[in-house]
Amino acid sequence: MLSSLKNASMAGKKVVETRYSKECEEVAKVLKEKGFLESVKVFKPEKTTVKRLHIELAIDDNVFALTEARRVSKPGRRIYRGADEIGTFKRGFGVMVVSTSKGIMSSTEARKKKIGGEIICEVY
Repeated sequence: MLSSLKNASMAGKKVVETRYSKECEEVAKVLKEKGFLESVKVFKPEKTTVKRLHIELAIDDNVFALTEARRVSKPGRRIYRGADEIGTFKRGFGVMVVSTSKGIMSSTEARKKKIGGEIICEVY
């Protein structure tokens, strides 16, 4: 999903449709809260049983808000950080998405709640 969002912003496309997963939906909701995405919708196309995500990217002054998206924790190497080890990203202009025991949230929320977890991605 992250590479689809990054490629869409580089190609100048406003809308992305990807396969649905609960994790992708939660990450997209965090990015929507932070202003990188306009809307996130779950839908099921006719004559199929598979859900999909419809995502619209946010545009500010004819420039996409999302310019870079990078997966940090990968299946081969998981990256975990404690609440005191989670810092700011790109001097506060970017957002790190963290998977905690209380759900998926941004790094600023995780620091406020004093919860550590797995760093999923970095977006700016």
